Amino acid sequence: MTDKKLIGVDLGGTTCKFAILTTEGEIQQKWAIDTNILDEGSHIVPDIIASINEHLALYNMKPSDFVGIGMGTPGSVDIKEGTVTGAYNLNWKTKQPVKRDIEAGTGIAFSVDNDANCAALGERWQGAGQNEPNVILVPLGTGIGGGIIMDNKLLHGTAGSAGEIGHVVVEPHNGYLCTCGNHGCLETVASATGIVRVARDMAEEYAGDSKLKETLDNGDDISSKMVFDLAKAGDKLALAVADKVSYYLGFALANLGNTLNPEYIVIGGGVSAAGDFLLKRVQKNFEKYTFKNVRDTTKVVLATLGNTAGVIGAARLALD
Repeated sequence: MTDKKLIGVDLGGTTCKFAILTTEGEIQQKWAIDTNILDEGSHIVPDIIASINEHLALYNMKPSDFVGIGMGTPGSVDIKEGTVTGAYNLNWKTKQPVKRDIEAGTGIAFSVDNDANCAALGERWQGAGQNEPNVILVPLGTGIGGGIIMDNKLLHGTAGSAGEIGHVVVEPHNGYLCTCGNHGCLETVASATGIVRVARDMAEEYAGDSKLKETLDNGDDISSKMVFDLAKAGDKLALAVADKVSYYLGFALANLGNTLNPEYIVIGGGVSAAGDFLLKRVQKNFEKYTFKNVRDTTKVVLATLGNTAGVIGAARLALD
């Protein structure tokens, strides 16, 4: 397509990852810096500019060698203005003109979007989405985000909240209170923190032998990984927790499938490390709640790019 390169930036609360890629999506160089959130995050953008310029000098490259820079960031993004607001884990309390500042500091065209949207672009372009035009990413981490690509376009919605899959309500009666203020959101039962909460509650009512129950009764901390590891080993309580979580997840993904009928719904994030054990259970519930045409054409799959999805998708943003 072109000899020019792309720069992808994946900005997180602790680390900022960078990559230089070809326009075919192949990573040629990558590096990372710590995210300095001191002084209301005022060092973040200057640090990004300095790191890019330093690495361009190191690789003997110049701004004209690049199509553009794309960046994924937490917070609410105005993609036209290139501004970010409400990125509290970056300590950004006011609107940040990231596009203006990074273009001025590097001399390279710049695009920015929400980090979950960028991860979705990455998985769709170079990962489990097989570069199909209709792909949804559901990242299961501390919370649950989402990125929806339909007809080759990222969906943003009227206020940038399209793809907030974690706030699909799956337990309207007696659901847990969510950080958004509603009760029963998917995030409260299928994120890493939600799985732990489900396990604690189910352990209180469980009477049989269980290493998971024993651990909780002793007051020890557990993680979603521990729950799935114990379930794989046959722990009855852990299996019951895994089945409940998979029901909620399969139910939510079925509604997404019935509404949007993508080629792929990709499960990512840390919880997806549970692998086929999780996927098979989610798939069973997905098939139960979808109608035939969706069941036959939409596949639920696991993400394949791990934590490079963000930089690859951000670079795709610059290409698009």
